[in-house]
Amino acid sequence: MQFGVQFFPDVKPEEKSAADYFRDSLAIAEAADRIGYTHVRIVEHYFHYYGGYSPNPIVFLSAAAMRTTNARLVTGAVLPIFNNPLKLAGEIAMLDGISGGRLDVGFARAFLPHEFRRFGISPDESFARFREGIEQIELLLTQENVTHRGRFHTIVDTTSLPRPTQKPRPKFYVAATGNAESFEFAGRNGYSIMAIPLAGPKMRETLQIYRDAWRAAGHPGNGEVMLAFQMFVDADGDRARRIAKPKVEAYLHSLVEASSDWAEGLSSADYPGYDKMVEKLRTETMESQIAGGSAWIGTPEEIRASIARVQEAFGGFEHASLQINFNTMPQDEAMRSLHMFATEVIPKC
Repeated sequence: MQFGVQFFPDVKPEEKSAADYFRDSLAIAEAADRIGYTHVRIVEHYFHYYGGYSPNPIVFLSAAAMRTTNARLVTGAVLPIFNNPLKLAGEIAMLDGISGGRLDVGFARAFLPHEFRRFGISPDESFARFREGIEQIELLLTQENVTHRGRFHTIVDTTSLPRPTQKPRPKFYVAATGNAESFEFAGRNGYSIMAIPLAGPKMRETLQIYRDAWRAAGHPGNGEVMLAFQMFVDADGDRARRIAKPKVEAYLHSLVEASSDWAEGLSSADYPGYDKMVEKLRTETMESQIAGGSAWIGTPEEIRASIARVQEAFGGFEHASLQINFNTMPQDEAMRSLHMFATEVIPKC
């Protein structure tokens, strides 16, 4: 299994300025690359302090490309629903060139109701816009003189520039949580999958759906899975949990607040069960996150045991994407955790 770092900003301007957040995050990315982490990843979200510091992951990853040498640069993920495919395809290829061909592109449907509302787009169009967007971006990256008339965007006789550095295009990931249709779609189309194990026991089932669809479509191998975790390690397990607990639970509170419309009556056929998911998140604690495997917090020995349990429970996966500066985690603590994990956990996994 390979380990990388991911960034999901969850800070308010009065807690940390954008300049400070990105200075610290780029320092983490540089250090992670230097000590053997294999990817750097960041999200796309808007407006709310949950994610809102990162409206364009390509901007951050372009900066990270200048501070790293080997790590893959992963959009985790870009949102076709809020972007014109013509613009996004050009930006993807531009970053692929800047990074010397180190870009992997994750795509997501978006899930925060306030973003749909502010962009003036219905959540009921989520699947349709997502799939059309991926199809058009793939055409623009792999072909010239593209013509495609979609429901939302029309492309006529267009060659996107620059052309991708990786041939025929960068690797594609599809982001998913608990919707089996998303996992099947990714497997059938030969895309890698990125997920957050919030679905608990369902994660093994949905990953099996992904791998079954992958094989049924005739793709070589068994697919590729990246799962995201919050991580904080310390030689003293009690100290690790004491430092991480308020940060983990503040992060969970931010997620619930940003997505609360689902629990307050909003519904969409494209997001079945999201009301129940949000209500469940209201009851989550650091302890339940550790028990469920979505947070790796404790001593190196405890975290190695957590990794083994999660690998067994979910039927294996290829990449762990670690969020280490979640919420307002102090930079010195995040850096200390980053280094300890690299020296005392990774070599023994």
